[in-house]
Amino acid sequence: MKVFKFLISLLITVGLVYVLDNSLVVKGNRLPPLGRFLDPFHGFWQNIESKDARVPEQPDIPGLKGKVTIVFDSLMIPHIFAENDEDLYLAQGYVTAMHRLWQMEIQTHAAAGRVSEIVGEVALDNDRANRRLGMVYGAEKALAGMMKNPTTKMMVEKYTEGVNAYIASLNDKTLPFEYKLLDYKPEPWKPLKCALLLKNMAKTLCMGDKDMEMTNTLKLYGKDVVELLYPDREPIGDPIVDHANAWKFKPITFDSISRSVPEEYINVKKIPPSDPTAGSNNWAVSGSKTASGSPILCGDPHLNLSLPSIWYIVQLHAPGTNAMGASLPGSPAIIIGYTDSVAWSVTNAQRDLVDWFAIEFENDKKDKYMFDGKWTETKKVIEEIHVRGKDIVYDTVIYTHWGPITYDEDFHGENNLVQHAFRWMAHDESEELMTFYKLNRAKNHNDYTDALHHYATPPQNFVFASASGDIAMRVQGKFPVRRVYEGKFILDGSKSTNGWQAYIPNEQNIQYKNPERGFVSSANQYPVDATYPYYITASNFEAYRNRRINTVLNGLTGITIEDMMKLQNDNYNLKAAESLPIFLSHLDSTHLTPQQARAFQILKDWNYINDKDSEGASYYEAWWDVLMPLIWDELDKNKTALTRPTTFNTIRLIKEKPDLVFFDIQGTPEKEMAGDVLRKAFALSVEDIEKWKQERKAKLATTASTEKPNDGARWSVYKDSYIGHLLRLEPLNVRVLTGGNHDIVNAHSKTNGPSWRMIVSLEKSGAKGWGVYPGGQSGNPGSTYYSNMVPAWSTGKYYSLGFFQKLEDAGSEKITTLQLNPATK
Repeated sequence: MKVFKFLISLLITVGLVYVLDNSLVVKGNRLPPLGRFLDPFHGFWQNIESKDARVPEQPDIPGLKGKVTIVFDSLMIPHIFAENDEDLYLAQGYVTAMHRLWQMEIQTHAAAGRVSEIVGEVALDNDRANRRLGMVYGAEKALAGMMKNPTTKMMVEKYTEGVNAYIASLNDKTLPFEYKLLDYKPEPWKPLKCALLLKNMAKTLCMGDKDMEMTNTLKLYGKDVVELLYPDREPIGDPIVDHANAWKFKPITFDSISRSVPEEYINVKKIPPSDPTAGSNNWAVSGSKTASGSPILCGDPHLNLSLPSIWYIVQLHAPGTNAMGASLPGSPAIIIGYTDSVAWSVTNAQRDLVDWFAIEFENDKKDKYMFDGKWTETKKVIEEIHVRGKDIVYDTVIYTHWGPITYDEDFHGENNLVQHAFRWMAHDESEELMTFYKLNRAKNHNDYTDALHHYATPPQNFVFASASGDIAMRVQGKFPVRRVYEGKFILDGSKSTNGWQAYIPNEQNIQYKNPERGFVSSANQYPVDATYPYYITASNFEAYRNRRINTVLNGLTGITIEDMMKLQNDNYNLKAAESLPIFLSHLDSTHLTPQQARAFQILKDWNYINDKDSEGASYYEAWWDVLMPLIWDELDKNKTALTRPTTFNTIRLIKEKPDLVFFDIQGTPEKEMAGDVLRKAFALSVEDIEKWKQERKAKLATTASTEKPNDGARWSVYKDSYIGHLLRLEPLNVRVLTGGNHDIVNAHSKTNGPSWRMIVSLEKSGAKGWGVYPGGQSGNPGSTYYSNMVPAWSTGKYYSLGFFQKLEDAGSEKITTLQLNPATK
């Protein structure tokens, strides 16, 4: 009996030791080794930081040539003062890793299709997707371009040295929280990871295309319906550059490309694109319109909001450079910011730089495909995916002249002898880092132009302003010279002549300087007037934010910084102003339920402003969210890949073609018209809000929340916005109550919004900047600086950015200093 009790005790003890020292998987979720995770001396407790910055004490860094001093201000923004460029980028890598190492690594693992190594098979499909999109393939080409240029080679190599110097300093106690939670350790940083980060941004900003969907629509409905629902250019003005009849260059031209309807529909489960409502705003006003007489530049890129934050604010100071602004953790230089003399910001150009080519294989072995009249060998790449806790997964990806075959019988597709190769501009060699190296040192418009000559992808609308008084806008990227319909439909991959034959010369890209109206602006709208001689494939061009911005800027004189802050936070809903009166005209107010009658009155009295306390905003957005899928139900439910028309075109069709066949709701015996669909959508949206009210009331009754339920539907509460941790763990998220929404200048929707608001006054006495973003400088959830800027950001407030000309200028603004010293042998 004693032996039996001893064995039971022994088994329990061994079990506890195992649980405390090993990670477990429970319902698909990996739990950390509890013993190590809870260890008071090395576990997560050690990641709880005081308000005072915790920085190493004068570490010795291999590779440094001289001393580097880093001053941290009250926002934990590092101001790096180095004696040369090499030390500057090494220090940037070191200090960024000090605050954001886990974020840097998880994002580059995701881009490379390696998250399964860390979290197991839950990430396998995403990993396969990124490998089949050729993310590493593109990153390797980008790195080759960087390494050919001595300057960018230096940048990535020194940045890599800095990151690895910080990694080498870590131990179990100082390891970032997420490594402890996921039970793994960082690997050495490599220059390829810098390239992967840039490809990850390209995936977010320029991987949107509709080639397969348009091809299916053409076969299903014909040419006339395609041109009605998806026009290349919607009937709306206010392009980014309106330079009618002023294009004086001779464009490159080719013979038109043939368009053919495919033999069969394309049935693939496409990899979800980035949020289609993502966008950005930027503008610059000349001194003739400002109270100070100096140009003012404003920018707020809209991205999926996350914690740790997308951006990391930094000042880079060395002989020949003094720049301040937003950097991307994992990449050297400042991406959006200003120098002593100039400022710049970017919005996504929305240009289509993806083509799909139909590939005919010789047989089901797919060793050869038809290309220029002969069977040409494919290249088969075997992807080896390590899956934590499971066997290695092998995935064979076929590469052609055009690029990888993303979808096949083994991944989201069908087993056909005709499949489709993915051609993406971001697979090409490029040197974008050189653009930012030069912008970080720019002094005038010529420097800005020279810098942009190096920029290829993702294409961006670069706004510019200088202390000398110039303002400018340039739509910059590497753009193929497209023939009409090229890039709108699937192309025949058997002929090399169907590919990109030439690229628009940089000097012929869309641009202008110092327009008569006194400002330049972009908000992802159609880029140019109708006289521009190059064909632009239809994409997700924006139709509302840009017109609201231009209307306000046109009406302003004596512009102040406060005016620009107000405009960046503007909640006026132009889409609602143009559509709601039409929607309401189709309702019969005498035949409404009490709840519908109340909603009708709220909407009728609404001022079209999506402020956080607005009920009208909630009812309008709920109505719209029901309306779109109800109108385009036949597109959503069809088994083939199809896409909805744009918001603007949908409203236009409601007004101009109310008897359009697509307004007929599928599955009902009646033949509905636009008014019928509007009424049905209104009734359903009111039901949705009433259901939401009841669910919220019940939830509040069962939680410890101090919030009291009421009978209303305040927009900020109904929108339910939050900023999510990259691990998608609820306790690490931050919920925010704000106004705005997509299609509004303050484009804060549920999870997407202004990721960095920046305003710069280019004064001759020196540039002055203001900024804020929804997060904090630290990536550590246990730090005061993890989300400390969220309250200011959510209420439209800004911080004055310290921009020091010399180290001594930091004065009272510094809270701590870190000195990096060359390692002694």
